[in-house]
Amino acid sequence: MNTAADEQPRPEDFESPVQQGTQAKVFRYVKPELDRVKGVVVLARSDIMLAAVQLVKKGGENNLHSHSAMDGFWFVLKGRVRFYGEKDVLLGEFGPHEGVFIPRGVSYWFESSSDEVLEILQVESFVKGAASRRVDHEPKKLAGRDFVVFKA
Repeated sequence: MNTAADEQPRPEDFESPVQQGTQAKVFRYVKPELDRVKGVVVLARSDIMLAAVQLVKKGGENNLHSHSAMDGFWFVLKGRVRFYGEKDVLLGEFGPHEGVFIPRGVSYWFESSSDEVLEILQVESFVKGAASRRVDHEPKKLAGRDFVVFKA
């Protein structure tokens, strides 16, 4: 497993599309040692798709935000998560093998809701050719030093 220093995207832009590859990519997910509040293991990325596993310790919630050109699919592998919409309206609390779909433009935030480290599969699809922007509707809750990106 490589670390964030091995030609990885910065935490603030790991969801950016990248040049489409021309060959199949084989990957294997192994949960890394997490020395921060939040981590992301990028499994695969292209110009229209991102697949990653986010690891979130209790207290690793993010802020209310939306994505201008990215639909999100979230599926819990381990732990529990709460997803919220605008005005902190609870969208749902999910455990293993449950999840939520967040269409582009929909504001949301989430938090780990158990003592176990949350492992949640994130699959994002980008609108081809559109600028994908994250729109923060509240100040970010985590600093860059609280977040690390890994490569599968």
